[in-house]
Order: sequence, then C-alpha cells, then structure tokens
Amino acid sequence: MIRQIAQQVRGPLDHTLGPAMGSMMSIDTPRDELVLTFDDGPLPGVTEKLAEVLADHDAHAVFFVLTTRTRRAPGLVRELSDAGHEIALHGLDHRRITTLGLREADRWLAEARNELEQDLGHQVRWFRPPHGAQSPQHRLLTARHGMHPVLWSGTTWDWKDVTHEERVAKAMADARPGAILLAHDGSADASDLAVDPAVQGVDKPALLDEILTGFDERGLEAVTLSKAMRGAKPVNRLSFAA
Repeated sequence: MIRQIAQQVRGPLDHTLGPAMGSMMSIDTPRDELVLTFDDGPLPGVTEKLAEVLADHDAHAVFFVLTTRTRRAPGLVRELSDAGHEIALHGLDHRRITTLGLREADRWLAEARNELEQDLGHQVRWFRPPHGAQSPQHRLLTARHGMHPVLWSGTTWDWKDVTHEERVAKAMADARPGAILLAHDGSADASDLAVDPAVQGVDKPALLDEILTGFDERGLEAVTLSKAMRGAKPVNRLSFAA
C-alpha cells in the first residue's frame, strides 16, 4: 500500500519537477537504439578489450570515468573519445557524494570536471554519481557545474555475484529501445576511496560480446547518449538516495 501511494505521488512530481530536478533514466526514442554505459574505469588491460569488442560490433558506449583512474591512464580516455565513444564523469573518486558537505562536493565536482575536460579538450555533459547516490542539493550542484545526472533503467549485473548466464539474461531482459544499461569496465577499490568490495572473476569482454550479439539479433544498436538524444526526449525522474 505504501509503495502504491509513493508511486501515485511520484508520477505528478516527476512531471512537475523532473525536467529541473530529475535524473535521466532512459530515453523516449522512435529508433531501435539503446545506450550502454561503463562505470569505474578506465582500467588498462580491460577497457581496451571492451573497446575492441565494441568495434567488432560497430557499437559505441558511454564511459563514466573516475579521476583517480584517468590520472593513471590519461591517454586511454582520449583513445576512447577518438574511437567515437562518449566520456562522462563518475567522480573525483568513488565516494558517495552524499557523504560530502556541499562546499566539499562543489570542489569535488569542479576539480573532477575541469581535469577531465582538460584531458579531453571538450566539454563534459553527463555525470553519474557513484552508487547513484545524491540529494536534491547535490543534484543542484551537478546542474551548477553544467552537467546532467544520468542513472540507468537496466543492468548487466556485472557487479553482482551471479552466473555469466544470469548476467546475459538480465541484460537482454532490460534491453529495449531507449534503455540505459549499467555495466563496468573498472572495479573501484580502496585507491578510489571505495568501500564495497568488487566481484571478482567476471569475464567482461566475453560478457559484452554475448550481449552485443543479442542486441544485433534483435536489431538494437548501442550508441552514445548524445547520439541517442538526437530527435528524442530524455526520461527524467526524481531519484534521491543516500
């Protein structure tokens, strides 16, 4: 009953406040396109292999990167951008932005965005808060820094302790035109100030290849967020969590 009431209230609030305060969850598009996103990288030795798989399928993705990672491999994000992929911000590190005071969060966002834009040589449009955690105040800070928050409508479960087959099945169940799917090329650890241990033993290139093969069979094309937005509308919804 409580959930039903919350959903009834959320609908009108999303309609009223979504454009200004919402996060992008998916895209209302007439085309058979979806957006595949990768968090927590870049990770040398893995990110390049994923880029090769994407190229084999003539697919493109959005890489939400951590500054702690780009500092170790600044050339890798430029290579991804040059290959037609979109580079977006995941954070200065992997702390929940909600654990930061507003002044610290302001500096955290400014430093991360400025450094990434210097690496790329162009503007960064999208931000995905670590763990999807944000408050209304932190959401406003994101806009103040010229970025729009992007969450997700589906996932590959590459962060969860399940079987390879379950990961593929989950991704295919969530794959539909306009979907934004969550995946990871990196694994945030203590050096990124992450607190949750990463799942080990995931063959991410093999997983990506199988998922993209499934997309190909369905006639779905994986594209960047900016390309998917051409002639389409973002589906923005209120999403706030600690």
